[in-house]
Amino acid sequence: MKILRYLLQKEFIQIIRNKSMWPVIFVMPIVQMLILVNAATLELKKSDVLVVDQDMSDASHQLVNKLEGNPFFKVTRVNDADFDADDQLLKGKANVVLDIPQNFERDLRRDNKVSLQLRVDAINSMSAELTWSYMNSLIRDYNNNLRASWIGVSKFDPPQKINVSPRYWYNPTLIYAFYMAPGVLVILVTLIGMFLSAVNLVREKEIGTMEQLNVTPIKKYQFIAAKMIPFLVIALMVLSFGLLIAKLVFNLPFHGNLLVLYGFTTVFLLGVMGLGLFISVVSDTQQQVFFLSYFFLLIFILMSGLFTPVESMPKWAQLLDHLNPLYYMMKVIRNVVLKGSGFFDLKYEFLSMLGYGVVMFSLAVMRYRKTA
Repeated sequence: MKILRYLLQKEFIQIIRNKSMWPVIFVMPIVQMLILVNAATLELKKSDVLVVDQDMSDASHQLVNKLEGNPFFKVTRVNDADFDADDQLLKGKANVVLDIPQNFERDLRRDNKVSLQLRVDAINSMSAELTWSYMNSLIRDYNNNLRASWIGVSKFDPPQKINVSPRYWYNPTLIYAFYMAPGVLVILVTLIGMFLSAVNLVREKEIGTMEQLNVTPIKKYQFIAAKMIPFLVIALMVLSFGLLIAKLVFNLPFHGNLLVLYGFTTVFLLGVMGLGLFISVVSDTQQQVFFLSYFFLLIFILMSGLFTPVESMPKWAQLLDHLNPLYYMMKVIRNVVLKGSGFFDLKYEFLSMLGYGVVMFSLAVMRYRKTA
């Protein structure tokens, strides 16, 4: 323990003297929390709708007015049959084109049915699906109201409707920032733990102090532990800082236990820092560390469930995700923060991350060659 204490003292002094780490530790969490939580959203707040009205009847005006009354749609109306609506879709000036044909009202009154054409820009499939769902619901509601007004209330006795009142648990107001903020915190903690610990070790190789340490009687596990513990402490500080920002800026609710969250984060950091140190012991330069770390981080982040649900991924990807530590931590932090889950609710994730940490730490220790 005495040797480890001296090594830790050396590491903390070295981190304090390395001024290039300070912005990463103190500035990066603020910038990423403020920017990413607001910018990285899948919410659809506005859709540009181009209505080509070739009928110009009372019925078509009512439909367009109903669209204009919805704050989600920004409606532009044209009545020129030769207007090139496809060109507007191509240039991105419209997300949706609604074609109202000639004799729309006449056919609706005479045949009791009519066709509308709806063209949706589906480059962004999720946005297209949401837009189509909103438009379909609005047109269906318009159709029901129109039929009731034409047939007459006295002659038209609509069937009893089943009213469904949704209740959204854990995020009642459907604020997307509540979903993103915990995920961004996991990314911040990962960058601090994995990236900085790896760069710190390989930097010792580049400046030549590694050879001096190798001739000392320290054990390999003591050396690796001394490289991990300082950044473990810093990563937990960043987590605290990020939680404070999320609470003050986004009013993020916290229903769980802080000790549970910090305990799971500690186990998670053992795994990602072990991976970072394993990368650093097999690398000779910081550039090699950058490339290898970026390779793993990119895969881990995109498959973690930060942006898209893991359940919607292919089956092989879901199976592969069991080797992804960020997959477990994303579930843990969102369940603890938003649901208030306890340790026993997440014991499988705990055991998985613990096993990952033991394996990564062991690989880093075994791969480290203590040669003079």
